[in-house]
Amino acid sequence: MPERCLFKSLLLWCALALMPAAALAAGKCERLVATGNPEYPPYLWRDPQNPQQLIGANADLLKHLAKELGVVVDVIYTGPWSRAQDEVRTGRVDLLAGAFLTLPRLESMDYVHPAFFFTPSVVWVRKGEAFPYGSWIDLQGHTGDTLVGNSFGQQFDAFAKQNLKLEGVSSLTQAFQKLLLGRTDYVLYERYPGLALAETLGMDDDLEVLDPPISSEGLYLTLSHNSACNDPWLRGQLARKMTEMVSAGLPEQFLQSNLELWKAQQMQPDPVGDVTQ
Repeated sequence: MPERCLFKSLLLWCALALMPAAALAAGKCERLVATGNPEYPPYLWRDPQNPQQLIGANADLLKHLAKELGVVVDVIYTGPWSRAQDEVRTGRVDLLAGAFLTLPRLESMDYVHPAFFFTPSVVWVRKGEAFPYGSWIDLQGHTGDTLVGNSFGQQFDAFAKQNLKLEGVSSLTQAFQKLLLGRTDYVLYERYPGLALAETLGMDDDLEVLDPPISSEGLYLTLSHNSACNDPWLRGQLARKMTEMVSAGLPEQFLQSNLELWKAQQMQPDPVGDVTQ
């Protein structure tokens, strides 16, 4: 090799060796793709103006996080909640924008700590047809419904598997419809997203919530084990920035602004029809 070329090669090697490790790691993935539960307002829902995109508090938080890291994130609609989880498990999508912590998910996803929201999950029943309820055991003997692939925390999931009769559907709309038709006795779902959808469907006067909640679980960002972008640098930076954002109260700010956005959108005609399927 000519002496001049050798000298240039040595200079390039030295420059790379001196480059900060973070800069090298950050260059690995400049774009991340995320998905989540499309029936989850004000946390996540399909954009009426662009139904292949998800918007909401979780999407805003994730995009702010990505901006802090100098990368781009797209939060896309991939289908019902069960399919969204499959897309992340396989690595076709990098991130799940909001999930409870469960052992099965830990087998295919890394959780970014801390949780950015804590959400109560409750028992929904037909108004005026409540049954005596004070704890999980009171759900026995009744037929319930929830979304396929949904979780209410590891402890309740284990109890439900052993003791409850729970059916699964692809959308909350379908679950509420079955409940009002008398085909099930109750629906398990988070309080605030459930209330938002019930109001949109005009079902809020026909449904009521039983207290206490069955659980109140932390909502986490997860990163697929099979994502090409999953490396120690990214995991560490996501955790660092998430800690800073939670400490600054940003998740609550995103939640409030998206509550207002969701309410405003319900006053407008829906250009895409039923986007919950």
